[in-house]
Amino acid sequence: MNTPANRAEPSLALGMVGNCAISALVDAQARIVWCCMPRFDGDPVFNALLQPGSEGSSFAIELEDFAASEQWYEPNTAVLRTRLTDVHGNCLEVTDFAPRFHARSRFFRPGMLVRRVQPVCGSPRMRVRLDVLYEWGECRPAITRGSNHVRYVGSAFALRLNTDAPVTYVLSGEPFTAHREYSFLLGADESLAEGIADTARYFEQETLSYWKRWTQRLHLPLEWQDAVIRAAITLKMSLFEDTGAIVAAMTTSIPESANSGRNWDYRYCWLRDAFFVVRALNSLSEVGTMEDYLRWLGNVVAKAADGHIQPLYGIGLEQELPEVIVPHMAGYRGMGPVRVGNQAAEHFQHDVYGNIVLGAAQSFHDKRLLHPGGNAEFARLEQIGTMAVQVYGQPDAGMWELRTRARIHTSSALMSWAACDRLAKIAKVLGLAERAKHWHSHAQRMRAEILERAWSPARGAFAESFGGSELDASVLLMAEVGLVAPADPRFVSTLDAMEQTLCDGPYMRRYEAADDFGKPETSFNICTFWRIDALARVGRTEQARGIFEAMLAVRNPLGLLSEDTHATTGEMWGNFPQTYSMVGVINAAMRLSAPWDSVI
Repeated sequence: MNTPANRAEPSLALGMVGNCAISALVDAQARIVWCCMPRFDGDPVFNALLQPGSEGSSFAIELEDFAASEQWYEPNTAVLRTRLTDVHGNCLEVTDFAPRFHARSRFFRPGMLVRRVQPVCGSPRMRVRLDVLYEWGECRPAITRGSNHVRYVGSAFALRLNTDAPVTYVLSGEPFTAHREYSFLLGADESLAEGIADTARYFEQETLSYWKRWTQRLHLPLEWQDAVIRAAITLKMSLFEDTGAIVAAMTTSIPESANSGRNWDYRYCWLRDAFFVVRALNSLSEVGTMEDYLRWLGNVVAKAADGHIQPLYGIGLEQELPEVIVPHMAGYRGMGPVRVGNQAAEHFQHDVYGNIVLGAAQSFHDKRLLHPGGNAEFARLEQIGTMAVQVYGQPDAGMWELRTRARIHTSSALMSWAACDRLAKIAKVLGLAERAKHWHSHAQRMRAEILERAWSPARGAFAESFGGSELDASVLLMAEVGLVAPADPRFVSTLDAMEQTLCDGPYMRRYEAADDFGKPETSFNICTFWRIDALARVGRTEQARGIFEAMLAVRNPLGLLSEDTHATTGEMWGNFPQTYSMVGVINAAMRLSAPWDSVI
């Protein structure tokens, strides 16, 4: 039997299920190895991803005499299926999802995971291993049982497993023959209104229907549709719908490279990352996520009474996210430390103001929205523009969140320009000629200075900071946000210099200079996608397509990406699934795909 003692070490060959309230990561053998409750940034009640071996917790459906498995998503949905086969040819299938569908004029998205297990062939013998841990693995729950449920009671909250499987076997871990379908519903400590099996089947049917209808409304490119659909669903699941926040990833402390110590907690909302998520989904005509995010963003702006806005917040608008190390957890593959919280919340990252304006700009131009931007929203956005002007040209930690070095980063200055540029365009749409003139003048001044002070004659490229000479992939955003034309010889020269300095084959690193931890060992996926975008913009389409295909090839078997890729092994590193990376898949496909009118 495939027991915990002989399982392979943790990997990122994981599937994600979620419903915009909670999420879980499921490995290739149907083990839930990561799940935070009661929300994305909560307590990891299943933590085996970061605590391998008997000290960790997971929810496993194990097959006796296990031989092989296959895993896939039901097409166009977030419903995951895993088929387990034993050495005798017996087979069972595990279906995982978090319920999400429209009911009673609202989205029904309980903090619940549903697992349905059914025999497919022969007489498979299965074992249920459900280990819940609280308080980051330090506390075991008090367990009580009923005829069809088990309660796992912690000091802060309790979980209830409703199941029609034998409760005795669930608690003992004793194997038993799966002669029929079994359902497991793990969530809040509440009784079900209807029968267990009926509820599970109904939830699956409605959840499948929701995701298929949601996908049906997407505006897809002609090529790479499966990759785009999977990326879009993953981004949607990264929305914490209760507040509108969008998390950067579902995990903490997956290192950027082996034993690097670059282990961060990404379960929060970065304004920068969220803007790119919103824009990618907007390109697919999915504007609902943007409206949810703008609701959250409006509260961020309203709360910033002193004008300063942090680069990230908790998904409930928490400002203080103190970074601490969990000493008793081993970390991913034993590569600690495990961190909770993120010190970057204390940073001054001046690109944040531009990201706010960019994230809100479409709401003033898009007639489809239920709550389009108007004069009142513009007035609040002008306050952000004022901050962008004030911080322009001041040293900061930069978008890569350097902890011990401050410079006037080109990317931060670029976003201040973007804030002023977009405010001028919004004012024009609203018929506010004087305000349009005001913001346009700021944008003109900033643009001229950026083009002069960021240019390094010695490198023949735009540098990462004013007066600097080191290269940084974030400078490629100059064309993406419109500061320079892609055909500008200076931009083309910058791209050429970066390809010589920052690229390892198809992959691209963030920067060439050493940081607080030395020089990065892995490529940063979003930088590779920026390169793809830049190549396409300058007309090197075939090269861009080749690099895009290389990136698609290093996704995990379910089409998901983490933050980083090792250029030699192709292995994924960094937190998972990384929204920024999934954004890159959508953006590249939309830019590179052949047009629909080429086939119809």
